[in-house]
Amino acid sequence: QVHLVESGGGLVQPGGSLRLSCAASGSGFSGNEMGWYRRAPGKQRELVAQIFSGGITNYADSVKGRFTISRDNAKNTVSLQMNSLKPEDTAVYYCNDREIEPGRVTNYWGQGTQVTVSS
Repeated sequence: QVHLVESGGGLVQPGGSLRLSCAASGSGFSGNEMGWYRRAPGKQRELVAQIFSGGITNYADSVKGRFTISRDNAKNTVSLQMNSLKPEDTAVYYCNDREIEPGRVTNYWGQGTQVTVSS
């Protein structure tokens, strides 16, 4: 089992910045593939950013150049630095950990943290 706890959401004006953090724990945690997803009102959950072992990253086109995902392996944390925020970034953001084993893929999710971009 893997337990994920997010923090750092809130209300910010357009053009502002926020930093989300996710702390992972549990005996099944490898940290090989972690990411952030979001769900805006009335929309499906979508990928925001991923980070893989070795530091390889992947971003949704809508956030490239504005968001940066990073990890601290010693602390089992993954962070999302969000700059130049736009109203369309308003959503509940979820931390994700994907554990891949032979014949099985398990996704773990945090409880979600609200990000609201509004003037």
